[in-house]
Amino acid sequence: MIIRNALSSALGLLLLSGVATFSSVSQAAPQTMIVAGGCFWCVESDFELVPGVSDVVSGYTGGHTENPSYGQVSSKKTGHFEAVVIHFDDDIVSLKTLADYYWKTIDPTDASGQFCDKGSPYKTAMFYQDEQQKAVFEASLAKVEKSKPFNDAIVTEILPAKTFYPAEDYHQSYYTKNPIRYSFYRASCGRDNRIESLWGEVASHQYH
Repeated sequence: MIIRNALSSALGLLLLSGVATFSSVSQAAPQTMIVAGGCFWCVESDFELVPGVSDVVSGYTGGHTENPSYGQVSSKKTGHFEAVVIHFDDDIVSLKTLADYYWKTIDPTDASGQFCDKGSPYKTAMFYQDEQQKAVFEASLAKVEKSKPFNDAIVTEILPAKTFYPAEDYHQSYYTKNPIRYSFYRASCGRDNRIESLWGEVASHQYH
């Protein structure tokens, strides 16, 4: 997977002509998982609660426009998902655990978006970076298919990872920079209410 723009040396990324690639991460660096779950502010806040997760970066992936802006993505013309890259220590939390957690932070039955946000940028997906990740994601999906407490079909896709573009700085850690606006948005969008109606609980609440 390739990430445009420099994030920081602490992420362990190799910068080549303005392009950073996870393929050169040292063995000591965190592992990464890429998912889309609607508004990336919410996905970021949910995963940063998990012990073993060191950082979550909001951004855009899966589209056809190079280095898109938020305005371009939200126009729904670039084909990008709002997504996040989750950096984690697999000695503390496994990819399997994070994949299983992911399902209970989203509405996987909505093919048109998530909660109050509709359109291609807000659809759900898991993006595998290698065959091992693909197998973990598919096994997690199969487990959820058997145990889900609702009848609707799961429409979340499992897709190969493509270029990931970090979002603008003001989107990163939005929930900590603008807690009142974030809380109002999350509540008014109905995210937690819908998740609880589907799963019987809100997964992130276990870490509050």
